[in-house]
Amino acid sequence: MITVLGGLGLFLLGMHLMTRGLRQLAGNRLRQYIQNSTSTPATGALSGAMATALLQSSSATTVATVGFVSAGLMTFPQALGVIFGANIGTTITGWMVALLGFKLKIGLLAQPLIFFGVLLQLFGRGRWQPFGLTIAGFGLLFVGIDTLTQGFSILEGRITPDDFPGDTFLGRVQLVLIGVVITLITQSSSAGVATALAALTIGAISFPQAAALVIGMDVGTTATAALATVGGSVASRRTGFAHVVYNLMTGLIAFCLLVPLGWLYAAAGPRLDPQIALVGFHTVFNLIGVLAVVGVTKHFARLIIWLIPSKGEDPAERLDDHLLKDPEAALDAARAAVQDQAKLLFGAVSDALGAEPTEEIRPISVDAFEQTNTSLRSYLDRIKTGQEDPVVNANHIHLLHALDHMDRLTDRLRQSDRIETIRTTEHLSRFGHQLSGLSGRFNDANGDSGLPAEFDALRQAFREERRLTRENTLNQAANDQIGLEEAIARVDSIRWLHRSTYHLWRISVHLMNGRNGEAPKTDARLEMELDKT
Repeated sequence: MITVLGGLGLFLLGMHLMTRGLRQLAGNRLRQYIQNSTSTPATGALSGAMATALLQSSSATTVATVGFVSAGLMTFPQALGVIFGANIGTTITGWMVALLGFKLKIGLLAQPLIFFGVLLQLFGRGRWQPFGLTIAGFGLLFVGIDTLTQGFSILEGRITPDDFPGDTFLGRVQLVLIGVVITLITQSSSAGVATALAALTIGAISFPQAAALVIGMDVGTTATAALATVGGSVASRRTGFAHVVYNLMTGLIAFCLLVPLGWLYAAAGPRLDPQIALVGFHTVFNLIGVLAVVGVTKHFARLIIWLIPSKGEDPAERLDDHLLKDPEAALDAARAAVQDQAKLLFGAVSDALGAEPTEEIRPISVDAFEQTNTSLRSYLDRIKTGQEDPVVNANHIHLLHALDHMDRLTDRLRQSDRIETIRTTEHLSRFGHQLSGLSGRFNDANGDSGLPAEFDALRQAFREERRLTRENTLNQAANDQIGLEEAIARVDSIRWLHRSTYHLWRISVHLMNGRNGEAPKTDARLEMELDKT
């Protein structure tokens, strides 16, 4: 049993290293492929199957997809197609194990791969390092299979099919539950399938028993998916719940196939290879599950959305701690949340300044803005990016800059006395309406590259107006044309307009540049100007 556990551990470690290396090699290209290949649920299923087969990880595909949905880059029905396809992609590991591990027995050949892979990881540069990690993980996976088989061979004759539940309805249910438990322990249906193949090879279990175990292992992944979405975003919880419902449905279809499968296997006799038959069954019932649901994906998506509705318009709903394991997916969600928060802030400025003096303006929920800003700041702080991917790092920096200006703008929205002065002072209200109109266009800009330049032009106009207003207003106060308090209120209000326009400009610049992947730039002229003001 110690040898069996050791082999299983080596297999899991090999899977982990190989997946890590493949993800680093694929980089952003695989994410772009998933995003661009989901025009329909069917194409989404195909891209999900291919991405999972290449990455050898359905969780990596799922996390990236949840990030796309959270960011609004993919609709929920499109995401469901990817999730369905990921189930087919996971069966590729079983084929690899059966054909290379048990048929060709490449465990001995795999050991030099581990050596060369580690050398590349230690001494290689650039893409050679993740390539080394990939082949080392690949080699370790098959060493694990060899060790697992050796462990089971020691148990040969001591454990027989009679030690497991028989091929009855109740026995099959028990075997499915055992398969679920194995997946819960290993956190990998691929490891469970490899264990079932090893046990089948030495005759510890029969083919019908192995088939029931594999069904349980497939269903067991739903528990992992459900647990992973606890406390997550709406998109994450919907995806996790959809995964649970879909896998339970697929498991039920597979369970119904056990009886005719047993007849076919008995009729084929020794001509049918049990290992190939097992991984074939695993692939076929997952394929049947996809074909059964892909045509009604939109209706299925509506049901899930109805069961798990959105709580409201809080941008922080998009944030999901489970995405933090994939910085790019986390940034997708964070960027969309910051964009939503910016729209609310720009809208608040537009509403406050666009109202006529006789109108009552909607109360600004500054406390809610601050609470969301705090959530966004905490989330961005936990996303870890580095110079390995300059584009991702630049996007991260742009979001931090934008959020800093949003914090400052939120503070200015608390200054209701200055907003009131702008609305009730004739020449200031004209400027207020200008800023209101421009701020109101932000929600409908849809990436309008000209909007930041318009904010910049208005900022410069307000800077000059600020100088003139200060001189004229203080002269009027000195000549007793207006009271000193009124003069100070007007000077403070034009300063409010200038500084608020500056923050609106910088927010729009950082959101646009972050979307375009441009590196942040330092404007020395602007820094000097700000020092003076």
